[in-house]
Amino acid sequence: MKNPMLEAVSLLLEKLFLIYNFKLFSASAQGEDGARSSFHDINSFHRGDVLEVSRTHLTHYGIYLGDNRVAHMMPDVLLALTDDKGLTKKVVSNKRLILGVIGKVASIRVDTVDDFAYGAKILVNHLDKSLRKKPLLNEEVARRAEKMLGTTTYSLLWNNCEHFVTYCRFDTAVSPQADKFCEILKIIIRDERSVLASALLGLASVVCLGLASYTALPAIFIPFCLWMAG
Repeated sequence: MKNPMLEAVSLLLEKLFLIYNFKLFSASAQGEDGARSSFHDINSFHRGDVLEVSRTHLTHYGIYLGDNRVAHMMPDVLLALTDDKGLTKKVVSNKRLILGVIGKVASIRVDTVDDFAYGAKILVNHLDKSLRKKPLLNEEVARRAEKMLGTTTYSLLWNNCEHFVTYCRFDTAVSPQADKFCEILKIIIRDERSVLASALLGLASVVCLGLASYTALPAIFIPFCLWMAG
């Protein structure tokens, strides 16, 4: 049986992570479906390589499959609304991506290198150095990625594009980006000033909105949880 409290905390963490990295969806492209004037030398990529591109505060990852094809995990709300592959096969727009993150629906899909990069510079196998792990053979990496193609659940903290590529490449699904966010959040929670700030915000909400269950309970519960966790 699932713990409602753990689910609520997990949901809150994911939404905070989404807000923390919101520029990923709004400022990284010239337009929602705008042209991406970029050229990449695909001859320098090998099947099974991990490709990564910077998206403002986040890094997006994919596995190169050869023949100008990249497998990567992309949130997409259309997957929950239609079975029309003609629609879902199109490059995922910013709106589709944001709503897909909120709806926790995604797919591991194949796009061209330029569509994957969205105009950004591509780094190759950079995770090998940053994680200091021995990668699997490239062909095994590519085969794993191909077996996972299709619709999947999505979670910013527990199942994102970085989890996908690290599982394929290193046989261990990890996300240093999500871990870093959790560490920052842990520092904030442990700071006693957070308890005071949350208490003041709770008091302000009671004064502005009146004394009611939806104002009084958070005003008491949130500072208490921060105090106990601190």
